[in-house]
Amino acid sequence: MVFSSLAGRLQEVLRQLRGRGRLTEKDVDEALREVKLALLEADVNFKVVRSFINRVRERAVGEEVSSSLTPGQMVVKIVHQELTALMGAKEEKIRVAAQPPTVVVLVGLQGSGKTTTTAKLGRHLKMQGRRPMLVAADIYRPAAVRQLQILGEKLELPVYSSAGKDPVAIAREALAAAKKQNCDYLLVDTAGRLHVNEELMEELRAIKEAVRPEEILLVVDAMTGQDAVNVARSFHEKLSLTGLVLTKLESDTRGGAALSIREVTGCPIKLVGTGEKLEDLEVFYPERLASRILGMGDVLSLIEKAEAAVEKDQARDLLKKIQEDRLTLEDFLDQLRQLRKTGLWEQALSLLPGVKPKQLQALQVSEEDFKHLEAIIQSMTPAERRDPSIINASRRKRIALGSGRKIQEVNRLLNQFEESKKLMKQMAKMGKGGPRIRFPFPLS
Repeated sequence: MVFSSLAGRLQEVLRQLRGRGRLTEKDVDEALREVKLALLEADVNFKVVRSFINRVRERAVGEEVSSSLTPGQMVVKIVHQELTALMGAKEEKIRVAAQPPTVVVLVGLQGSGKTTTTAKLGRHLKMQGRRPMLVAADIYRPAAVRQLQILGEKLELPVYSSAGKDPVAIAREALAAAKKQNCDYLLVDTAGRLHVNEELMEELRAIKEAVRPEEILLVVDAMTGQDAVNVARSFHEKLSLTGLVLTKLESDTRGGAALSIREVTGCPIKLVGTGEKLEDLEVFYPERLASRILGMGDVLSLIEKAEAAVEKDQARDLLKKIQEDRLTLEDFLDQLRQLRKTGLWEQALSLLPGVKPKQLQALQVSEEDFKHLEAIIQSMTPAERRDPSIINASRRKRIALGSGRKIQEVNRLLNQFEESKKLMKQMAKMGKGGPRIRFPFPLS
């Protein structure tokens, strides 16, 4: 899960507040002291933490909470709102030029993931029906040009490169080529350095002057914490950035960059990298991330991921089976295969609201576990797969022997199946007749 350490701390503090019928000023102060420590340990900028805590406290001890029937829940709502505002309030879309192509220049230090992010953004735009061209303007890093060419071939996207030319000339020529080939986006992968220096900035300013980009996006590694914030501030002062792309957001980083970079630089986070695969790039939604950090789930992101991964007819049939309580172990295995293939299984678990850590642990399936799970299900009779309730002690022993696994593993599989059915029913209710999600605070 994104920022699992920070999320765990904050969720525990706010859980204690929600359980109280009334709150004193002392209660609020004690809770906010823990929130403050959690944010500082997550490497959030101390000035950002101070202003955030002051804003929350001012609202939490005011009339808004004291007049509420559920003051603890109202404080949680305030924390959620202020956390969302801290990261930018709402999503910021990639700008579109009045006349195509829209030029996007990606900048950053070496190792931040610019080249891969350029390809990911190309795929992201292609999935929206756009026609992007990638530009290999990093001529200094060994194999950077070839890396982008390979990624472009994989995505079936045109990649412009020119041996022996300087980055400014390459960018200028690529713009002319994009217009000629009727491409509506030009994504320029630029060179980086180990640190911010004037030579790097001069080259980037020259590229900016040559192609007049609609967007200058800084790619920063979220794992570097406050260093990412400092790098963003330096680039923004010299290039007037239009947005940020945070990479490696999927890891259990301390999270300080995502929570403080917007407020410190005034520059919006537009995209986030959530994994190593080319499809692991998402639009940044501050409210959704705030909800995930506070344990409220992110159902909208889950639905979007599922829609992209599952065929509509197949999804409709599965939903009907779930609603009619006809889900079988064969369905379970088929869905697990598909979700693991798309990488959605682990993400889906962390995006559901109200899913307890014990449930998450019970449903985690490693590659080796998955092979064992397949062997166990394939050792069952068709009747047992259709109706696992008939699997008694003697049948479990036979299945264990047939699959070469222990009886305890058979029991664990059956428990996982039952837990999955519960979660799928929960998701089905969310999609039938409108949302039925129980949030830990009133939304009105």
